[in-house]
Amino acid sequence: MADVTTDRRSETAASAAGAAAGPAAGPWREAAPELAIAAVAVVATALAGGAVAGWPGLAAVAIGAASIGLVVLRGLLPRSAAQSFRRARDKQVARPIFGYAQRRFVVAGSIASRPVYEADLRPLLEHLLAARLAEKHGINLYTDQAAARRAFCRNRGDEALWRWVDPAQSLSAAERDKTRRGISPRTLTRLVNRLEQL
Repeated sequence: MADVTTDRRSETAASAAGAAAGPAAGPWREAAPELAIAAVAVVATALAGGAVAGWPGLAAVAIGAASIGLVVLRGLLPRSAAQSFRRARDKQVARPIFGYAQRRFVVAGSIASRPVYEADLRPLLEHLLAARLAEKHGINLYTDQAAARRAFCRNRGDEALWRWVDPAQSLSAAERDKTRRGISPRTLTRLVNRLEQL
């Protein structure tokens, strides 16, 4: 009976020691067969290198095995938190373009219909014009429209574009219904180019 108690105590002590060493030795203990095979392969290659080329062959095998071992070890070791965070931050993630189809629909609708242009695209272009004037020229589109027009209109072609973005010339709901034709693609292209140049 004393032997059974002693055996149980030794099993309990061994399992406690194994549990204490488990996290540190666990991954290497599971890789023991692979490590043994690698060691046997290195020893066999070293013997063959030594038999064929003598000490230089043995040295070449030792250097090659050490290099491969370092590369494998580098891959097995866990990364630090800072390195993992840096890699996650630097990794490019493909993001879907939300709203692209809607923008395309608005542009197509604005070309076909003046009410769509007045309701959807004109406010967007006005906002873009206001931002460019404020950023590049220090002019407020809504409070100083004369200065805004002077900054926008460099020639007669720009004056023809001005009516498409002038806040004072936006059409009322009744006028929108009377005018069916939207902005032409050529005019829209020229307007966007002028806004980029502004």
